[in-house]
Amino acid sequence: MHEEPRFIGKPLSVTISREADRWFAAIAVDMPDAPQASQNQAVCGVDLGISRLATVSDGTIVLAVASLKCELKRLRRCSRALSRKVKGSSNRRKAKHRLARLHARIKHVRLDVLHKTTTDLTSRFGIIVLETLNVKGMMANGHLARAVADVGLYEFSRQVEYKAQIRGATVLRADPWYPSSKLCSTAGCDYKNAALSLSERSWTCPSCGQRHDRDLNAAINLASLSTASSAGIKACGAGSSAGSGKPGRRSPATKQEPTNGINDHK
Repeated sequence: MHEEPRFIGKPLSVTISREADRWFAAIAVDMPDAPQASQNQAVCGVDLGISRLATVSDGTIVLAVASLKCELKRLRRCSRALSRKVKGSSNRRKAKHRLARLHARIKHVRLDVLHKTTTDLTSRFGIIVLETLNVKGMMANGHLARAVADVGLYEFSRQVEYKAQIRGATVLRADPWYPSSKLCSTAGCDYKNAALSLSERSWTCPSCGQRHDRDLNAAINLASLSTASSAGIKACGAGSSAGSGKPGRRSPATKQEPTNGINDHK
């Protein structure tokens, strides 16, 4: 390979790898990198899900692509075709490459959506509040495992954290037990819909009469935690008084964890 250098630095090493029938060269370069502190003070909360990959508190909705689900029938067909080929034959080699290319396509479609979404978030917001999901526990559920793995919830959080560090943004983590979907996000309303089920995608607050989209309501509540964090208030609202009308103050949630509510990852 010969081309004009696109960087200023000292090449240290090169790693050659193969994915499906393509070869890649990853060059490690020693470059001066001094992350600058972000001047952007915009705040957002991000609610993650399976059908909607991300719902942002400003109203932005990113739908999950579900690349594995879309290609599952074709994937099974290619796998069966490979199993029928004679070992060591040219047809088996071709079938193996077709299956590998399909797996690579599924991976790249998923990563494309994740990278575009996380890059957009870290470039537009200086403070990003994410919910804390037990992805490992969700993967243990046989009914949800494939869908959870297909959208890449853990990879989304990982990319947000390292990209925010590069751009000088701040990532905050909500308490695992914070009921973001069940709390009314209307200012001054502290109503908690304890009976809200997972199948309900929208609900009306009986206290203020506001109609809430489940995911957007959760994202707005997560965004309000940035104010609560700066004021030293716990994310689950322990010690807060009802009806105070201050952002981030909620009635104490059940199963309170002995934490400060928000974990700061810079």
